[in-house]
Amino acid sequence: MQESFYPRPVTNKRYYQFSEYLKNKFGKKVYKITLDAGFSCPNRDGTISSGGCIFCDDGGSFSRAHDCHLPVEQQVLTGIETLSSRFKAEKFMSYFQAYTNTYKPVEELKQIYDASLCHKDVVGISIGTRPDCIDEQKLDLIASYTEKYETWIEYGLQSMHDKTLEFINRGHDYKTFLKAYEMTKQRGINVGVHVILGLPNETKEDMLQTIKALADLKVDGVKFHCLCIFPNTKLFNMYEKGHIKLLEEDEYIDTACDCLELLPEKTTIHRLGGNGLQAIKVAPKWLNKKFEILNKIDRELEFRNSHQGSKFS
Repeated sequence: MQESFYPRPVTNKRYYQFSEYLKNKFGKKVYKITLDAGFSCPNRDGTISSGGCIFCDDGGSFSRAHDCHLPVEQQVLTGIETLSSRFKAEKFMSYFQAYTNTYKPVEELKQIYDASLCHKDVVGISIGTRPDCIDEQKLDLIASYTEKYETWIEYGLQSMHDKTLEFINRGHDYKTFLKAYEMTKQRGINVGVHVILGLPNETKEDMLQTIKALADLKVDGVKFHCLCIFPNTKLFNMYEKGHIKLLEEDEYIDTACDCLELLPEKTTIHRLGGNGLQAIKVAPKWLNKKFEILNKIDRELEFRNSHQGSKFS
């Protein structure tokens, strides 16, 4: 299997931020442009099951940063204009975030992906999807971008435990993820994996087992989510009835630091704090303090005199 790790640069953090990885590669900060190309999800339209994952709201995990009715190319140009004006941004990555972004025929996917690379300052593409929604043709298409662009597929795994995947109505098992991962890495595509901490009925050891499994695979990146409650979800109904216990702030910080210690130093960390739109999120409210949470994670690692990879072998 081909490894796509880049040397870990010296940073002022005790973990390897994805933003630092991109800055190290391109010489300046790279800004993600979140895109909605009108994809659906086989776990919501009845193809796999009905109702989707119990935590997923109507937005399909989309940040709603742009008007999804705009063509992809216009979303990209609007994003570049906005980010350039606000942050003097010069380099960009197209990020297909909403729903399952490989859930169309490969011919349509090519048109959509090509449209997202319409500007000379777009240096990369990242595609969020499910491990049961890829095949050889789709991966060959995505691999064709690796020569010119920083290319990532982000797989929503959430947990390695099949009992958890079944409970949250994920619609696939862990073996499906492993197969997708192997097929993707064989083509030299970077793989990011989404993990949710605090899923129902999971112990801390369950969560750490998922991270240990990803560490053994030496995944290129991990995006940590804390389980959140949003309206109009099955999880919301469970929460209202008192059937769901969420992680407290100190529990999340402690578990996140444990996870970082287990991951290889070269695994990029795409997210550690902050989840979903604050305006509609029901709980946990403490997660709204994104930068405060990140600072507390920094302080906890410093207190431990520890860092990402300190317990990886």
